[in-house]
Amino acid sequence: MKTEIRIVSYLIMLVIYWFSTSFLISLDEILKIDKVFITLGFGFALINIAYSFLILKWTNLLNIFCSILIASLSLFLALKIGNLELFPGFDPYGILTSIITNALLSIIFWETTYQIKTKMNLNQKDE
Repeated sequence: MKTEIRIVSYLIMLVIYWFSTSFLISLDEILKIDKVFITLGFGFALINIAYSFLILKWTNLLNIFCSILIASLSLFLALKIGNLELFPGFDPYGILTSIITNALLSIIFWETTYQIKTKMNLNQKDE
């Protein structure tokens, strides 16, 4: 995949993460689950699954596995970073920090996964 296409797809993913977070939190309130981690985790996993099937087009098992792993890991780390209170004057509750961190970590993890998969494919072609 060309670099320009990946950059555009990551920017689209960043925007989708930004706007879907408030929707998922409000969905949690409507469903009265009271565990926003479940709603956010499931929602971000679905976004990542859609991304992997539409953009990356790897095997089904690899798409689903990477999507769930990346969504879980990025959400976990985003919540931990949000609890650090890095910007108390700007974001006293760490919500904005968590949203941005989650989106950026997801993009970083997807790019890392893409690079690893590309290197593995190149090694298999050389043999």
